[in-house]
Amino acid sequence: MQKRPRLALIAGVCGVMALHSSAAPLFSPTFIDSFVWNRANPLHGGFSGLEISDDGLGFTTISDRATWVAGQITRDAQGRIAGITATDPAPLHDQNGPLKGFRADTEGLAVAQGHTFISFEGRGMARLMVFTALDQPGTDLPRPPDFATFRQNASLEALAIDANGTLYTLPESPRGTGPLPVYRFQNGSWDHALTLPRDAGFDPVGADFGPDGRFYLLERGFHGIMGFSSRVRSFALGPQGFADARTDMQSAPGTHDNLEGLAVWRDARGDIRLTMISDDNFFWPQRTELVEYRALP
Repeated sequence: MQKRPRLALIAGVCGVMALHSSAAPLFSPTFIDSFVWNRANPLHGGFSGLEISDDGLGFTTISDRATWVAGQITRDAQGRIAGITATDPAPLHDQNGPLKGFRADTEGLAVAQGHTFISFEGRGMARLMVFTALDQPGTDLPRPPDFATFRQNASLEALAIDANGTLYTLPESPRGTGPLPVYRFQNGSWDHALTLPRDAGFDPVGADFGPDGRFYLLERGFHGIMGFSSRVRSFALGPQGFADARTDMQSAPGTHDNLEGLAVWRDARGDIRLTMISDDNFFWPQRTELVEYRALP
């Protein structure tokens, strides 16, 4: 969750509301559609992590208040989202019960090989947890010392897992001005030999590996009264690190809400599709929005 001073947030989300009806994506040849997902449940909202099934119909999402939701997407003949049915938000647990306080700022989501991994922000609580089932208690993964140095509301929002089961995460806004450090967890230990190029206008908030093997990074910009902008860059990952950077989508400020979760999958046409979900901050002028683009061929 990107926490802003209330006056700035009001200005920003009012800008989002004002611009949504007329703004078009800045880089839009691959824009598919946007679907606003409303529910009466007071726990509905704050969504920050997203996973989509291979057929684009099943999904799991988490909020930044340590709840999870699973559901099904109905699509029309063109493959656009027509409706959503879902479970009620349910709490995530550790061995001591429901996650609370500084242990409850859940952000990134990755699912593979029968396990669900979640990354966290929170004061002194930047970490990853693993769950064999989301309705069962999870356990903390080992924490590298660097995680203790991350700023409270600018740490582990983006999380992805590759085909070999290796986890990749990075802080939203690391200290300093150099490249973005990428932390990798494999064979029970961490390394941070990888980096990504940083852009001062955007912060990383979501990630996923696509079925093409590329690493997709969702980034967000905040523009005050103009609202939020979003961008997805993708990279090939080889023995020398990340390369072949490509911008697959970029939206103008106010086009979409506060997109934080990203899932990448292949649709029936064979195209790589980017599905994103917004964190409405549980704040009435904002909205829960699912947005879809096609990645560049």
